[in-house]
Parts: sequence; structure tokens; C-alpha cells
Amino acid sequence: MASLPIPATDWQPANNNTPAIVGKATPPRLTALEWSVVAMAERDGISSIREPSRFISALGSLFGLKRPNRLANERLETLRRVAILAWHHGWNVAKSELIGFLAAGYTMDQYELVQNSVGQARAARSRKTVR
Repeated sequence: MASLPIPATDWQPANNNTPAIVGKATPPRLTALEWSVVAMAERDGISSIREPSRFISALGSLFGLKRPNRLANERLETLRRVAILAWHHGWNVAKSELIGFLAAGYTMDQYELVQNSVGQARAARSRKTVR
């Protein structure tokens, strides 16, 4: 379960000598489809982002094992991969995955938004299990 985006706060300068920022920066956002990909990634295992070896592919075809399908949209697949890593490893996302995320057109603000949202959901889930 993915949580809703964290509301952005207005930035204020540290002292009064620094001029205030004119205009508001737009907070990072994801579309409803992108949020559903993040939520779906909670149930996907790490193995779903790895390419299967030839041996595993052969065993899969021999015994009829199915691997989760990649998303047809490469941009959403990149988001899914980062979200899976966030669900399983928190902020420990491989640099190559982060570079791919940025190359797909996402921003660091959107990356932080996904990480914070996943972190909140993981914390809420652990609070429920403690009770």
C-alpha cells in the first residue's frame, strides 16, 4: 500500500538579509497511474527486476513457471524497478538504477517523493504489526 504524497513546505531563508524566493516552486508529483505502479511494486519481489539466466529460463519453460511480466511502458518499468528497490532496501538503491530513473525523465524530487512515501507506508505497516 502506497501512501499519498507528502505535502511540500514553503522554504524560508535562514536570515532576513537573504532575499525571499519569488514565486512558489511546484511540488514534485506523480500521476495516479504512477502511484498505482508504486503500490503494485510492494508485492513484487526483487527477483522480478533481475534478468533470468539461461538455466532458469530453461527450467521455467520445462516446468511452466511464470515470471512477473515487465511493464510495456519503459518509463513506468523504470519507476517500478526503483519502487521495488525502495520497498525492499529503502534508500539503498543502486546508482545505475537511479541514473536510469533520471534518464527516464523523472527528477530527484520525484525520487525523494517515492522514497518518503514508501518509508511512511513501511513505518505504518510496522506500527500495525507491533500492536
